[in-house]
Amino acid sequence: MRSIVVTVPHDLPAAEARRRIAAMLEHLRSSYVDKLAHSEMTWNGDSADIRVVALAQEVKAHIDVLARSVRIEIVLPWLLASLAAPIEQRLRSSARETLALEDKSKP
Repeated sequence: MRSIVVTVPHDLPAAEARRRIAAMLEHLRSSYVDKLAHSEMTWNGDSADIRVVALAQEVKAHIDVLARSVRIEIVLPWLLASLAAPIEQRLRSSARETLALEDKSKP
């Protein structure tokens, strides 16, 4: 197994950061639902636990939305460990876009 940890700073109120992260996760889940064998997401306050199973591989993640940053930890199974660098790069980029002060999701 291989862990990826990404911390992305933000200047948003924590509630808005959580709302944006939750919306992004729901968008991803609905976009890829037909490719997943199973997915679950459980929020407890400003923390989320995520479990995704696809192609007989399980990926787990934990997200903490803090006052000035968001911390994301993903645990990859050994089969996906070789993809850790590109996954980390994409994750960091997506999180920064999601938490940007200007919300590009609104017209």
